[in-house]
Amino acid sequence: MMDSLLLQNAHLRMRVNPQGGGLQELFSLVCGQPVLWDGGDSALFPMLPLANRVAGNRFAFQGREIALPQSPVDERFFLHGDGWQSRWQVASHSDTTCILTLRSRHRCGFDYQAELRYQLREHVLHAELMLTHLGQAPMLYGLGFHPWFCFDARSRLHFSASGYWPEGEHHLPLAWQSDIPADIDFSTPRHGGDRWLNVGYSGWNGAARIERDVMSITITAQTPWLMLFRMSDKPFLCLEPQSHPVNAHNMAGQPGLVALGQGERSHFAMAIAVESAVQSC
Repeated sequence: MMDSLLLQNAHLRMRVNPQGGGLQELFSLVCGQPVLWDGGDSALFPMLPLANRVAGNRFAFQGREIALPQSPVDERFFLHGDGWQSRWQVASHSDTTCILTLRSRHRCGFDYQAELRYQLREHVLHAELMLTHLGQAPMLYGLGFHPWFCFDARSRLHFSASGYWPEGEHHLPLAWQSDIPADIDFSTPRHGGDRWLNVGYSGWNGAARIERDVMSITITAQTPWLMLFRMSDKPFLCLEPQSHPVNAHNMAGQPGLVALGQGERSHFAMAIAVESAVQSC
């Protein structure tokens, strides 16, 4: 896009789109290949004030029933919140860092100011979200990032987890299970097959690695919840660190979600490290 922001150092090049606050590109200059896959919408976007989906598009909080807003892209759910559908303001921009801000308010109680920072430090992209609640009544918040990684038949994925939620109707999770089936267990590096996957993992150790022919990509975040999404016949794989599991709003204890009073903040960060896997890079 004409108004995208270019960030670059000796290792990585990236383009940030203020519309949606996401990336249009993350490219390894060392290996001469893209890190992220852009199918025309976004190669990475922020998830706020919640991640993924909430059953019935509503939940109970402090004696109130919260009916979530309608989404312009999903008829059933306030999908991934509104940050990725909103126009962010550019607060600052340098060769290697940019800061975007967003003011958002909804009748359901979401009333927040968000700050989104992208920074390149050598071979690592650092992404950070800071959300401040401005409403008088407390509200429940969740955050996350949704990157789309290039992933082909030669790629391998590796991460550890202690359990998972199988996918049910309308992409909502079924009951949690501790025994991860072999075909979705990535505790040893594997490709995992060319098929639809939309799986939420718990007990994630906070690091995941993608091995490609010329590069190694490591994703880190301080959260035990990770979503994996892929589609058959598509050259991508999404690994989505998020502060809470899918439909946490309707789970006992609302795990990972944070109740914020007026002026209180929530923070979420992710890093993507890109290193050469062969000497020719």
